[in-house]
Amino acid sequence: MGIVSKGTWVVVADGEKALIYKNVATAFDPRFRLVTSLTSQHLDQQIASDRPGRRTDGGPGQKSAMEQTDQQRRALTRFAQDLAERLLQQERRDKYPKLVLVAAPQVMGALRRCLHKSVLNKVVAQIDKTLTNHKREGLERVLKSELVAV
Repeated sequence: MGIVSKGTWVVVADGEKALIYKNVATAFDPRFRLVTSLTSQHLDQQIASDRPGRRTDGGPGQKSAMEQTDQQRRALTRFAQDLAERLLQQERRDKYPKLVLVAAPQVMGALRRCLHKSVLNKVVAQIDKTLTNHKREGLERVLKSELVAV
């Protein structure tokens, strides 16, 4: 369980926001302090809230749904790029010795593709879960239980 040693940063992200915490206690009893938070600036709510259109088929009274646009996928990718850039800047300033990534599966995939090699070298654990809505105490509890298995 010694993965989240003192000073380790824990990045908790979904497609719209990221919370970056720092462990200010021991690896065996982590306590997190919020370092910063980021929110997505790329999702146009008006476009993203539109439902996919429908078109008529050849049969009488038949309609089919059209494919949804990939606006949300683009916004998620741009947000992952922004987060990766922020982590790279902080890594170059030697702000964290280790990094734990906690993100929804889609976000985790996008983030992995965007992270610089020097940042990836500091990643000690990755958890594919959406935990951005957890309070700090709940996050500490979940991380303890998840990282015991690592």
